[in-house]
Amino acid sequence: MADLSLVQYVLIGLIFVWSGFVRSGLGFGGAVLSLPFLLLVHNDPLVYLPLIAVHLLVFSSLTIVMNNRKSKADTKPEGGTVEWPYLWRILGIMIVPKLIGVFGLITLPAQIMSVIIFGIVSVYSLSYIFNRPFRSNSKVVDTVFLMLGGYISGTSLIGAPLIIAVVAQQLPKEKLRDTLFALWFILVTIKLAAFIAVGVDLQLIHHLWLLPCAAIGHVIGLKFHDHMLKSETPVFFRLLGGVLLLISCMGLWKGLS
Repeated sequence: MADLSLVQYVLIGLIFVWSGFVRSGLGFGGAVLSLPFLLLVHNDPLVYLPLIAVHLLVFSSLTIVMNNRKSKADTKPEGGTVEWPYLWRILGIMIVPKLIGVFGLITLPAQIMSVIIFGIVSVYSLSYIFNRPFRSNSKVVDTVFLMLGGYISGTSLIGAPLIIAVVAQQLPKEKLRDTLFALWFILVTIKLAAFIAVGVDLQLIHHLWLLPCAAIGHVIGLKFHDHMLKSETPVFFRLLGGVLLLISCMGLWKGLS
């Protein structure tokens, strides 16, 4: 990033504000909804993925701690804002595909994988928009989706849409975001360790100015999330479906082009 122009730095800073807002507002999308824009500024994913990974570790852990502190005991959901038993169950399903993706033990054609994944997610998103959430009623289907999501997360950190399609059916909206944050923290830690192991530049100097940018978006996103939780459940899921559809369209466009 040292050779970029001032205009490129400004654009990257604004995109990281957006990334922080999406991440804290919905609990996902910080990578998949910002990376396409970042690549338009400078087309090198390995420049941005370590930055996004560190931001997620910082803000996800901070949010979970703040939401579960003793002073908020009267307002937080029973048992805390993270559904730990469910988290460990899905992590057990995802961990092996995640490691396969991280270490590149299986290489699938990226274009075909993208089209399949985002096609499936678009069906889920439309079901939420029209207030008819898809229920697979099949543990096998859910397991396949979680495994695919884990694999894609291992390869590129953008497996969230497929994971969301399953998890959003199982958790109350009060626990959805923070449970996802805890899941992302674990998965991203594995990915970040792989970056370090192979010598990827973590762009540490650029955290000094990009972390504040993401923090601005994070604070705005927290207020947005609080407002969203007060809305009726159909409104929440229509919004969730709209974001998933946006992600799917972007993914399909990129995959088919």
